[in-house]
Amino acid sequence: MSTVEESVAALEESLAATAGGLDVFYLLFAGAMVFFMQAGFAMLCAGSIRAKNVKNIMLKNILDACGGAVGFWTIGYAFAYGGADSSTISFIGNSDFVLANIHDGGSLIGWFFQFAFAATAATIVAGTVAERCKFEAYIAYSLMLTGFVYPVVVHAIWSSSGFLSAFTDDKFLGSGMIDFAGSGVVHMTGGITALYAAKILGPRIGRFYDADGNELPEPVSFPPHSVALQVLGTFILWVGWYGFNPGSTLGISPAGYADVAALCAVTTTLAAAAGSVSAMFTDMIMTRMKTGETMYDITMCMNGALSGLVGITAGCSVCEPWAAFVIGIIAGWVYIGFSNLLVKMKIDDAVDAIPVHFGNGMWGCIATGLFASPGLVANAYGTENYGAFYGQGGALLGVEICGILFIIGWVGVIMIPYFMVLNAMGLFRVDALEEEVGLDISHHKGAAYDMSGPSEDAKEKYEISHSQRKVVVPADEEEA
Repeated sequence: MSTVEESVAALEESLAATAGGLDVFYLLFAGAMVFFMQAGFAMLCAGSIRAKNVKNIMLKNILDACGGAVGFWTIGYAFAYGGADSSTISFIGNSDFVLANIHDGGSLIGWFFQFAFAATAATIVAGTVAERCKFEAYIAYSLMLTGFVYPVVVHAIWSSSGFLSAFTDDKFLGSGMIDFAGSGVVHMTGGITALYAAKILGPRIGRFYDADGNELPEPVSFPPHSVALQVLGTFILWVGWYGFNPGSTLGISPAGYADVAALCAVTTTLAAAAGSVSAMFTDMIMTRMKTGETMYDITMCMNGALSGLVGITAGCSVCEPWAAFVIGIIAGWVYIGFSNLLVKMKIDDAVDAIPVHFGNGMWGCIATGLFASPGLVANAYGTENYGAFYGQGGALLGVEICGILFIIGWVGVIMIPYFMVLNAMGLFRVDALEEEVGLDISHHKGAAYDMSGPSEDAKEKYEISHSQRKVVVPADEEEA
C-alpha cells in the first residue's frame, strides 16, 4: 500500500471515529433532555394536586427514573431490541439481558436514550392516579410497565423484527407503522395504562360522589395548589421535547440526518403553539356561550401545548410545517373532547394526563397516516409510503390504526388483570382516612410544606420584648 493510500485510509478511519463520537454525544445530549422531562412531570404533577400530597407524587416521579433504569436494564431493553433481525418477525426480543453483550459506545448510548423514553411512559401514569394510589402498587406496576409491557410495544413498532415495524424487510401492509418519536409507542402506552388504572382505582373522595356514595349534582374540581409549578413543569416538558423528537434521528452525522432533526424542531414548535392557542380560545368561546363571561383558562393553555407536542411526536419528521400547525390545532380540540368525556364517564384523572397522552397519542398516529409527505417520508425512512391526503390511499393510515388497536389491546390484556389483582388484594388504594388526611402525613413522615409558623408563646414573648425596646420621648422635647 502506498503512502497516499495509507494516509487516505487513516483519514477515513479518523473521520469515522469522529462521526461515531459525534453521534454518541448527540444522543447523550438528547437523552439527557428527555430524562430532564422527569423534572417537568414532577413539577407539573406537584403543582396540579393538593398540597397535602406533594411529597408522595414527587417521590413517585423520582422512583420512576430508578425503577425504569432497573427494569429496562435487566429485561426491558432485551425484550425491546434483543436479537433484532430485519429478515425475521418476532413478538419479543430474546437476548442482551442486563446488557451482557453490549460494550461499544454506540450501543450503550442507545440503551440510555431508550431508557429515558421508558421512564417517560411510566411517569404518565403517576399523575392520573395521584392522591389515592398506594406506594407499593405504584412501584409494582411501574416495574411491570417498563420491564415488560412497554418493551413489547417497542419491539412491535421500532425493532427491525417487529410485525408493525417500518424497518423490517416484510413490512405490514407493505408500509409499516410510522411513529417517529412515540405518539403511540410512548404516549399512548402510558396514557391507556393510566386510563385502565384510573377506572379500576376509582375517583378521589368527593370528586363525583359524596361521603355516603351518592352522586353529586356536579363534579367537584380540586384546584391546583401551585399554578407556578404547573407552568414551570410545562415549559420544562416543552424544552425536553426538543430532545425527544429531534433526538429520535438517533444520530446526526449521516447525510440528511441534520435536515430531519431540524424539521422535527420546527414541527414540534408549531404544533405546541397551535395546540395551546387552540385549547385556550376554544374553551374561552365555550365558556362564553355557556355563561356569557369571557374567561381565559391557563390550564387549557398548558395542556393544549402538551397535547400539540404529543400529537406531532409520531409525524414530526414526515409532516410539513403547515401540517404540524393543523395537527396542533386539532390536538387542542381532542384534548378538550377527551377531558369532557372522562368527566361524563366519571373517570378521575388528577392531572388530565389521559386526554393529553392517550387521546392525542391516538390523534398523532392518525394524523401521520393523513399528513405524511412523500418527500419527507423518503428522507426520513427511505420508503414511498405517505399520507392519505397526498393521494396514496389508506395503506399507511390503515397501519397506523392497526398500531393503535394493538397498543390498546396489548396493554389491556396485561394491565387490566394486573390492576384488578392489586385491587382485590387491597394493595392498590389507600384507605379513606389516609386519603382525607393526605398521603404526605400518612405515608411520608409529614407535610411537604411547613405552614406552622411561630408558636403563640413565641409571638407573645416577641411582642413584650419589642414593646420594652420602644424609645420614650420626654414631654418637654415633644413641646419643643
